[in-house]
Amino acid sequence: MRDISVPALAAPLRTGGLADSVFDTAAYQPDFAQLARRDAADPGAWRKVTAAEFRDEVLALARGLLTGGIRPGTRVALMSRTRYEWTLFSYALWAIGAHLVPVYPTASAEQLRCILSGARVTAIVVENEAQAMTVAAACDDATGLRRLWQLDRDCVRRLAEEGTRLTDADVHRLRRAVTPGSVAAIVHTSGTTGVPRGCVITHANLAAECDTLHAGWGRLLAAPGERPSLLAFLPLAHIYGLMVQVACLRGGILLGHQPDLSPDALLAALASFRPTVLFAVPYVYEKICDRARRAAERAGRRRTFDAAMTVAVRYAEALAEEERGTGRGPDPFLRARHAVYERLVYSRIRESLGGRVRTAVSGGSPLLRELGLLYAGIGITIYNGYGLTETTGAITVQPPGRVRFGTVGMPLPGSAVHLALDGEVWVRGPVVFAGYLDEGDEKGTWGSGLYDGWLPTGDLGHLDDDGYLVITGRKKDIIITSGGNCVAPQGLEERLRAHPLISQCVVIGDNRPYVTALITLDPDALAHWRRLDGDGAQDREDEYEDAYGFGGAYGPGRSYGRSAPDASPEEQVRAEVRRAVARANSSVSHGESIRAFRILPGEFSQESGLMTPSQKLRRAAIVRAYAVEIDAMYAQGEHDLRESRAERRRAAAAGPYAR
Repeated sequence: MRDISVPALAAPLRTGGLADSVFDTAAYQPDFAQLARRDAADPGAWRKVTAAEFRDEVLALARGLLTGGIRPGTRVALMSRTRYEWTLFSYALWAIGAHLVPVYPTASAEQLRCILSGARVTAIVVENEAQAMTVAAACDDATGLRRLWQLDRDCVRRLAEEGTRLTDADVHRLRRAVTPGSVAAIVHTSGTTGVPRGCVITHANLAAECDTLHAGWGRLLAAPGERPSLLAFLPLAHIYGLMVQVACLRGGILLGHQPDLSPDALLAALASFRPTVLFAVPYVYEKICDRARRAAERAGRRRTFDAAMTVAVRYAEALAEEERGTGRGPDPFLRARHAVYERLVYSRIRESLGGRVRTAVSGGSPLLRELGLLYAGIGITIYNGYGLTETTGAITVQPPGRVRFGTVGMPLPGSAVHLALDGEVWVRGPVVFAGYLDEGDEKGTWGSGLYDGWLPTGDLGHLDDDGYLVITGRKKDIIITSGGNCVAPQGLEERLRAHPLISQCVVIGDNRPYVTALITLDPDALAHWRRLDGDGAQDREDEYEDAYGFGGAYGPGRSYGRSAPDASPEEQVRAEVRRAVARANSSVSHGESIRAFRILPGEFSQESGLMTPSQKLRRAAIVRAYAVEIDAMYAQGEHDLRESRAERRRAAAAGPYAR
């Protein structure tokens, strides 16, 4: 199978723009709770913002922006964490036909300079003084920035006061001039393989994405009779986060914001906000499980927790086999154990997320199959999707009620997927962007970047017999060893990162005799592991590995192994990582396996230029930065190989009875 398409579910946006939904909702349901804000007097409480209140705030801010020189087509950058004012500014800009240019709050001066000059940005909104200083460092002759507003200096109130000289009619006149094909945002790609490119996203693109998701998956967002609610914590500068925001405002989902992404702050916010659905990236789902596991270990319940996780995976796998017609479902013994752990473990994990989440969405990077099974067994079904900045978020997603773990689902209704002869995934549909910003053009226009309506994604994959897409890697990331072996590093890296000690991994091998890896460790997990090792906690996996073939937090690769009692701490860590590498190698052929690895002293970071703001690794930059370590790793490997061959020759020469 090389092609698949799915009929459209939602009608396309025919008139107007994204801001119209705010005004329509306020006109028909003025008291409808559209958003929720933290109560300033009680951080654990949330104050509802009605549709009429939000509309009035959007109008007031839009008038202030007009007073400040913002006009239709003006490009305004927004550099902030995920907070209420981000949503307020974006809708005020859309109400007057301005173009939103999202910027990550952690962007460097150089990254910001490229965005400001390339997108011809004339005004910017920042969150604090530190970001204002970054803007100052980024400005040069190539940037045409004329205005800067700062959120923590009360710029929203100031702009609203300045806008009182204008009337609401001035805003409505410009709002009615916005069309579906008008530019809503210029969102930049992550830049993993080069300079980030500006993607021109229209009002119609975002409306098609969000309306289709509501039409097909809306019933899954909350239990029957329950109001859907969502806590936004993903960066709104990323297309995924931006799409989630628009989906809430267009679909009547109560929207809250959480700017602090530290685990303690995020879990506290989830517990108090009590969302009905979760939109996150695989990293967040991994961390939720890891923290639950550590809490169980501190309470002396690690055996119970590990057994519960094993049962969750087995239970979900049995249900999946039954759904596919290849199995009979969980046996009575497994159902009984699952019921016990539902009361002891699973319900408590769900309660830590607010107690109402039964459906979740994962995007941004591939979701490990075992992790999807684990959450399904816990009672939260994760709908894994696939998309790009160029596709306004998801272009494929798991069909409602028909999740196929290990895949990224089927085309979004109204869209199509085609596989080129070399396995590259091509996509087409109403969510595909208008084109790339032509940064060399002084007028700031754009070219399509499309081929007869098709977008080549740069990703490799295949369609299974039922039309579900499986992504196998990036076309540019394919490694060809000097021996001619083609290696897709993504699968190996995913399996290595599934181990709780390993935070990052880059597989290397282009024009080399074999494949190797650079590995970084999670500092918190490492400290936790060392504490447990001293308590004899390494024996806790035996019972479950014997019974089920694997142990640990959620499937293969998650368990800790045993440490030799006389080994140094460094040797123990290296032995544990070696076991993780062996497990990852079991999923590939010998020619694709990792033969050597190097544990690096620190993690890759944005500050070092080795990660994008969306937490993706810059492979080429990493290879350049660690060229000395890579060469030394291969030199040591060649030395070990020669020694091994010499030893085999000596043994052969000595004869079969030599000692």
